[in-house]
This record gives sequence, C-alpha cells and structure tokens, in this order.
Amino acid sequence: MNALKGKRAVYYTLGCKLNFAETSAIQKKMEAAGVETAKNGESADICIVNTCSVTEVADSKSRQAISRLHRKHPNALMVVTGCYAQLKPDQVAALEGVDMVVGKEELRNHGITELLKANTTMVRESVNPKTRTFVPACARGERTRFFLKVQDGCDYFCTYCTIPFARGRSRNGSIASLVKQAEEAAQQGGKEIVLTGVNIGDFGKTTGERFIDLLQALDKVEGIQRYRISSIEPNLLTEEVIRFCSQSRAFMPHFHIPLQSGSDEVLRLMHRRYDTKFFAQKIEEVRKYIPDAFIGVDVIVGMRGETDELFAEALNFMEALPVSQYHVFSYSERPGTKALQIPGIVSPTQKHERSQQVLKLSDEKLHTHYNIYKGQTRPVLLEHSKNADLMHGFTDNYIRVEVESEELKGKGLDNTIVQVRLGEWNEKGDALIGEIE
Repeated sequence: MNALKGKRAVYYTLGCKLNFAETSAIQKKMEAAGVETAKNGESADICIVNTCSVTEVADSKSRQAISRLHRKHPNALMVVTGCYAQLKPDQVAALEGVDMVVGKEELRNHGITELLKANTTMVRESVNPKTRTFVPACARGERTRFFLKVQDGCDYFCTYCTIPFARGRSRNGSIASLVKQAEEAAQQGGKEIVLTGVNIGDFGKTTGERFIDLLQALDKVEGIQRYRISSIEPNLLTEEVIRFCSQSRAFMPHFHIPLQSGSDEVLRLMHRRYDTKFFAQKIEEVRKYIPDAFIGVDVIVGMRGETDELFAEALNFMEALPVSQYHVFSYSERPGTKALQIPGIVSPTQKHERSQQVLKLSDEKLHTHYNIYKGQTRPVLLEHSKNADLMHGFTDNYIRVEVESEELKGKGLDNTIVQVRLGEWNEKGDALIGEIE
C-alpha cells in the first residue's frame, strides 16, 4: 500500500537556480508517488524546504521559512534539505517543527519518496568533498522555462565560499543524458531551458567531455527555442563558447559572469583565478561577438581586507565596464573558510554603504541597457503574470517586457514567442511596455 498516496505537500526553495531545479525534480517524484501539491489555502501533510547557505542571511532566511511553514502547517511532516541542511544538520534538526534533515547522499541513495515512507528522523554529516556522484534534475519552473542541471560541485575553494563543502567536487552528467532530458522537456511543451550548475564551465570533469560540445549538442534539440547559461566563471568562458553562442540557433545573447571584486588585491585575497585586466578583456570579447548581449555580473562587497581605497578602486573599475547589471552580495563570515584568517574586518555599516553604491551603479547600467532598445522589435517569450491584465516575458537579450493582456485574450499566447515592439518604462520602472507587432 502506498502510504504517500493522497497526501498533500508544499515546497519552498531558497537560493540559486540549481536549487529550484532540484526542488522541481523532487516535486515531480513526489507527484509520481501520488502526492498532490497543496494549493493556496490548503493544509499540507508534508513540507519540503530546500535551503541555501551561501551567506549568514541565507541561513537566517532558511530558518525563517521553516518556522513560517511550521506555523502555517503545524501537523505537517517537515523535511529540510539543501546546503544549510548539508553544512549544519544538527543546527537544522534542532529547529522547532523539523522532522527530517536529508542530505544529498540520502536523496541519491534512497530517493525522497522512500525516505518519507520510512518516516525516520535523519541527520547526516557534511558531504564527502571527494564525491563524484551526479544526481540529474530537469524540471519545469513555475511558468514557462525548464531548469536543466548539467553540473554540480566545485573544485575552486575560493576563500569566502562554503559551496565545495556543501556540494562536493565538480561533476556532471553526460552529454547524451542531458540531451535526452532536453528532448523530454521539449515534448512537455518547453520552449526555454536554463542550464544550471555550481560551476557550469567546468563541465566534463567526470565524463571527459567539453562544455562547448554540450552546447552544440543541445542547440540541435528540436522544439527548444531558447537556452540561457545561468552563470559561468570568466576564466571558463572561452572565446570558442562566446563565438558559438553568437552564431547558434537557440543560445540567447545573455551571459551571467561573476566578477566578485573590481580590485586585484581583493581578488587575490579571494583566491579568484583571474585579475581585472582579464575580466575586462572577457567583457570586450563578449561585446565584440554579441554587441547586444545582456551581461549580468556578481559582486561581493565588504570582503575581509577590502579597505576604503580598495573598494574605491573596485567601484571605478565597475563603472567603466560595459555590462548590463550588477548583482550585489555583502560578504558574510562562513565557518571553516580561509577568509576568516584574513585581517581587516569591514563593519556592517560599511558593507551596507558599499552595497548601496553598487546597487545605484547597477540601476544606472540596467536603465542604459533597456533604453538602448526602446523602439526596437525583439522576440519575447510570453507568460501570464499575477496581474490578470498583463502578460510579461523577456526578450532574447533579457529585457523584461509587459504587454496588456486585453488585446491577447483568446489568442493562447502563453509560452509563445512573439515579436514585440519595445516602448516606454512601466510605472514601477522594472519593465518596458511592449506592443505585439
């Protein structure tokens, strides 16, 4: 007898796109076992929380999510997985309402449904950093796009980062298996796939294949009209990859490239594998082959050792870069990292001030990117929004667009790519108003 059949579950994900892909894969397995996904307002029998631990703020948000779900569903079985559960299982297990703390090896060896049928509390030690097991995940997000996990783990061990401890060594699926998953997504009506991983450009460590070979193979999958690369290290974004994306059928003019600091000294303290000169040349390379590309960049402010002078140097470098947006993170002390040995702590007030300066610069870069294309016609993948009067979507080069849905009623354009003329900014200032050509 299936003890799970007829149960209702809710899912909550924190952190990166990779986590979202893995949660979606868990949800798919749960539904296959007869577990229904609870609708808004319904009480749940099972709560699954996929946590993040990239910063102390992420840990805090994970705890808050667990507490909030426990209050809302007090009788539900609370299952916690993800990086916070992996790094601090005992701490998570001690939280009120938590019944199971599930590590990645348990998920791989037993599967979520078997663990739930066993209904036993489980706390495990951190992942073996030498693990080479790759657990596949490809699942639809909340709306139109699929998330395809192509790689997991990281061998870089940057001084501020716990991800290698939480996710283990770099490993990946085979090109053949990933192409098959993309084909299945196309059969399910998927139009866009986001490639996810921890260090995507490191693809091939466990299969002897190359990242460029993966891109070329995926580009041939019929039915998938768009691919986006979630994030790729600058030293792994080769000219060959950039050139291929510029000529490919389905890879969008969109890159997300972590910089982390615009100061060479801070990059050295972080143990990053490039300097600012190399990074600037990489951005120039992207602009050379794909002038209209959206380029998002990750930045960490307030790293230990980042003096006022070094931050000013970093900000000047970032101002000069022809990128589209900065994603800003405040440095967070992570237990067990080598950064804790670096002198020169930056105060919370200084971190906030520096973060605000970079966010202001990011807004300026984003508005510049959007304004360039006002009046142009670009392809947009439409999807319904929470506002019934609007549909929204993104252009190929990642401009968020809103289209009034009144004129679209009855046309069935959800999950459809249409040509849209880009107009002025909306009232919120977070999208351009578009008109279907």
